[in-house]
Amino acid sequence: MKILKIGADWCPECIIMRLRFTEIEKDMPDLQTEFIDIDKNPEIKKARNIEDIPTFIFLDKNGQEILRLQKLIEKEDLIKIIKENYDK
Repeated sequence: MKILKIGADWCPECIIMRLRFTEIEKDMPDLQTEFIDIDKNPEIKKARNIEDIPTFIFLDKNGQEILRLQKLIEKEDLIKIIKENYDK
């Protein structure tokens, strides 16, 4: 599984979520994530149909979208969601 973290450096909710992901990634070193800044990569909005930020797209082992989350998510809830989808 890989998670695309789509946001912007100026977005307060994006900053909070980046910090939460940083904490989670320390405890889950095998978790693959990628931050994509929509200001530096504007084509991502159309390519991934991004309507709001932050957006988190969970991809399965074949690169297919299996889950999409938006906005703030509590750390505990995010950990639960990651664990439920980790082996997909």
